[in-house]
Parts: sequence; structure tokens; C-alpha cells
Amino acid sequence: MMSSNNNIKIHEHFKVVPPSSSQTTTISLTYFDIFWLRFHPVERVFFYTLPNSQSHPSFFFQKIVPNLKSSLSLTLQHFLPLAGKVVWPSDSSKPFIQFNPNDNDDAVSLLIAESDLDFNHVIENSPQEASLSRSLIPYLESTGSFASVISIQITLFPKSGFSIGITTHHAVLDGKSSTMFIKAWAYLCNKMIKTEEESPTLLPELMPLFNREIIKDPNELQAKFTENLNEMATKMFPNEKPNQRSLKIFAFEPKLDSLRATFKLTREDLDKIKQRVLSKWEIMDTNESKPKPETLSSFILTCAYSLVCIAKAIHEVEKEKEKFGFVFTVDCRGRLEPPIPKNYFGNCVWGIIIDTQPLDFIKEDGDFLVAKSMHEKIKMVNQNGFDKFTPMPNEGIEVIGLAGSNRFGVYEIDFGWGRPEKVEIVSIDRGLTIGLAESKDGNGGVEVGVVLKKDVMDLFRNLFLEGLGRN
Repeated sequence: MMSSNNNIKIHEHFKVVPPSSSQTTTISLTYFDIFWLRFHPVERVFFYTLPNSQSHPSFFFQKIVPNLKSSLSLTLQHFLPLAGKVVWPSDSSKPFIQFNPNDNDDAVSLLIAESDLDFNHVIENSPQEASLSRSLIPYLESTGSFASVISIQITLFPKSGFSIGITTHHAVLDGKSSTMFIKAWAYLCNKMIKTEEESPTLLPELMPLFNREIIKDPNELQAKFTENLNEMATKMFPNEKPNQRSLKIFAFEPKLDSLRATFKLTREDLDKIKQRVLSKWEIMDTNESKPKPETLSSFILTCAYSLVCIAKAIHEVEKEKEKFGFVFTVDCRGRLEPPIPKNYFGNCVWGIIIDTQPLDFIKEDGDFLVAKSMHEKIKMVNQNGFDKFTPMPNEGIEVIGLAGSNRFGVYEIDFGWGRPEKVEIVSIDRGLTIGLAESKDGNGGVEVGVVLKKDVMDLFRNLFLEGLGRN
């Protein structure tokens, strides 16, 4: 059966369920989850190379796919909610996640496909059509009354390798949780191959904690989050009928006419940016009550540098765009009182908006101004907690978002055939968003994924490389 994309041939469509579970599992959504209820899903793709013999279709479909499928089923017994749905029955005031083993529709959709695209071209970092990666990502079903939690697509590139595309509902998993699930799946798959155990034990740190009782809401943030979500939806989708009970995901359409690329910052690059930013700090900020920090994180340095390059490139092409903002999330697991375990599974992130003065992003010292603002906002959150809700950005500001993290360790994920050749956050094409991952070589660098129009991409590339002395 051929899919609508000419590069893809669908071989099989499985519904994968946990090995055996007789009980219905129901999990509530916290205020951290509710905010993302109708946000677009997160779409990631992992690329793996294979020796010629293993990437032959007969070997791949008869040996590798069964291992991936059986280990996925085994993983789901620890992650039962992922095989269920987000539902909102008429007799419930709030939506929740439910897995019912007696419901034939409660399962993880697994597509097995084959692509005739050039594997080496698809995994290139240099700019290429943003639409290329889209054929490797599965659809996640959502209607007014229910939404699937996760869907997966395994795609063979004959004689080269394969990809695992995974689409996740943001109201059920944040980036840390979805990465934890993929790590658990990879660990069990690897273990089954290496030891031939039928049911290996999962590492304690990969065992998810679904207990929602540990998330407290002393400041009644649930109501504020819901109000904020409705305000955002009204601004972004004015034609949507205001149906607060709907679970239909909003239509954040991907920018298929743009280019996708990955840029690398090495440890040396980050040190160079840090020295530049901190030296400007000494000159431009003489406020002794707020001394210059001794160092800055790779996260702050990467974001500040990339954002300024994007803003300047967009401004150069579209002169009227000169006000920029940045929205990113911080992990709250260790920041809540009391802190909650690292293996808490669900959303536990807080949005922060960097809304510097107009034109700051495109100034000569933009990287310093953005880095300073990020440093101070994060410091404020660390000191004061989350008693203040993040406001919506002001009108007329071009907002840049963030996906992923350089701390997730995505390049460690080995299903048994080696580490990924490349990891890509495909869904950054659904908005103006940068995608982060740690550097593949493990030397402390960071990868930055962007999707931009061709003329903006050309300028961004030049600015990015020039600022590092590479052009």
C-alpha cells in the first residue's frame, strides 16, 4: 500500500498493546498538563545506520522489526497510559488519561514503512527541504472527544539504515518524559537482543512515576493556565469555535515551503561566545547589586547566540519585524517545594518569556542583552519559585519558541544497533522555533535545529558562521 507521500511505502500497521493488563488505568491531568491540551504534538525522528546485510528488506522486516515491536509492547507495561487516550466524558469537569485493556482502540499505532529517499541526504545538516522529514513522522489522532497519546513509525532506508519517528501528545508528556520513554524502550530492546531474555527488567531510573498527588496547586494555577490557554487560542485561531470541552488539537500547519538545517556549536564556540558576552557584561552593566556571573550555561549561550542570528536575519528580510521575544520552558521537578522525583512522568515545565526592550535582539550587543535577560529570569525563578504566572507576549512581537534540550541525552539512545546518526525535532516547522540537542560527539557542544524561509536561512547561516569566525 502506498501512502500519500510518493517517497514512502507502508508495509504494515500494527496496534501495539502491553503484554497483559486486566485493569483500567486512569490518570488525571495537572495544571502543568492542561496548558498543552490542544497544542500541536511533539514530533521527533531518530536515524540509525545499519550494515548492508541488516538493512536488506528481508532481514530488516523479519528480524529487526519484530525485536522493536516486542520490546515496545514490553515497555508499555510500565507506561500503560501511553497506550490509552486523553478523554473528556460529559460527566467530568476535566479531561483525563485513560487506558482500558478491553477497548480495542486503546493501543499504540505502529507504522512499518520503507522510503526510497537518499538516507545520507536526509540526515545532512545543511539546509534542505523542510518537508523531507515529514514523511517519516506518524499522524496522531485527535477529535473533539478523544486524543491518542503516542504514535510511532519505523522506516527502512534499504542498504543504509532506518528511522524511528515518534509523535507525542504534549498534554501527557513533556520532553524529559518522552525521552525517558524512548530510553526505556531502547534499553529493553537492546537487552532482549544481547541477552535473549524474553522479559528483561527495566532500570529503576527509567521506571516512570505517574503519581499526580505530588503536584500541589497552592496558588490555584490550574484556573490561570486554562485562562491563558483560552486567551492564546483566541489570538492564534480567531476562527475556532470556542468549545472549551474539545480535545481537537489546533491546526499549527507545518511550513513545508521552508528549509530545515542543523547548526553545531562546539565547546570552543561556546567558550568564545561566553567570553564575548561576559566581557560586554563588565562594560555595559555596572550595577554592583547584581554582579556579573562567573559563568553562563551552554543552554543560555546557545539560545542567546542563535536567537540573535535568527532575529537579525528575519529583520534583514522583513524590515518591519524588529521586536522579538523568546519563550522557553524550565524543568520544575527540582524547583518545586518540595522537589519531586526526576522520574515523574508528565508535564512539569514552566514557561518563561524573554521580552527585552524593542530592538534588543537585533542590536550589536544582542547576544549579551538576551543572555543577561535569560540569566536573570532563570535566577528569579530559582529564588522565588512559580508564584507568578508567565504573561502572554505583547502584541506586535515576533515570538521565537524552543523545543528539546541539550541535557536529554538523545544521542545515547541505542536500540541494539548503535547510537543515532542524527536526531531531529521535526515539529519545529510548526512555528518559529529552535530545536536543541546535545552534540553527537559527546564533547559538550550543542546542536541547533532551525526551519526558515530560504532567504532568511541564507542570512542566518552567514551570521551564525561569521560570529564564530568560521566564514
